[in-house]
Amino acid sequence: MTRIPQPPETTSARTAARYALSGALIFAGLSHLFWGRETFRAQVPESIPLDADGVVMASGGVEIVLGAGLALLQRDRVLVGRLIAAFFVAVFPGNIAQYLNKRDGFGLDSDGKRFVRLLFQPALVLLTLWSTGLPRKSR
Repeated sequence: MTRIPQPPETTSARTAARYALSGALIFAGLSHLFWGRETFRAQVPESIPLDADGVVMASGGVEIVLGAGLALLQRDRVLVGRLIAAFFVAVFPGNIAQYLNKRDGFGLDSDGKRFVRLLFQPALVLLTLWSTGLPRKSR
């Protein structure tokens, strides 16, 4: 079993990015559970054989837990960062489905806007890994 290494020293820029990402995750998670539920349901790909509302509720709960973990678990921030990056990859099919099915939501009411959103998911993954201080390989 691979052991997660101790996180390297952080910087104020990485710390600020982590807290901003944490807040965004918690806000997004709460919106899954309350005011944005219907819009999030429209993003669940039809190919997923699960209740769309259940998927939205579960993913919202996961976002809240990951956001809180990112803010509170400093010693384990590398592990939390990897989990968040994996989560962003796991929900990417929903963004693709929104683009392919031309579903409006969150102000994304054109193909161009929905396409640009697709570009932000890899950026979120990279920001997450950078802000959590993913260790460099030993020399």
